[in-house]
Amino acid sequence: MFDIGFSEFVLIGVVALIVLGPERLPGAARTVGALLRRARTSWTNLRSEVERELAAEELKRSMRDAASAADPREDLRAAADQLRETADQVRENTEDMGRKLDERS
Repeated sequence: MFDIGFSEFVLIGVVALIVLGPERLPGAARTVGALLRRARTSWTNLRSEVERELAAEELKRSMRDAASAADPREDLRAAADQLRETADQVRENTEDMGRKLDERS
């Protein structure tokens, strides 16, 4: 998150010790820790809420796309027509083979 090294933390600690004094430093450290924890929790909640909203928008978009797509009945009709054509071709081929076998015998 921040590019702060150990030496910077030591410098901040020394300055805080000088400014606040040894009796108020532990309370200030607890307060800063609690504020950081609250900020981190808020950030995490905000991020997860934005991700949920994006997922909901994606779902709505995909549902809209699916609804606007071609009617599935048309796809089924096209598939049924193709199956009929294939069955007719197989039937014709079978009849041709049967005639050829009859001619040979």
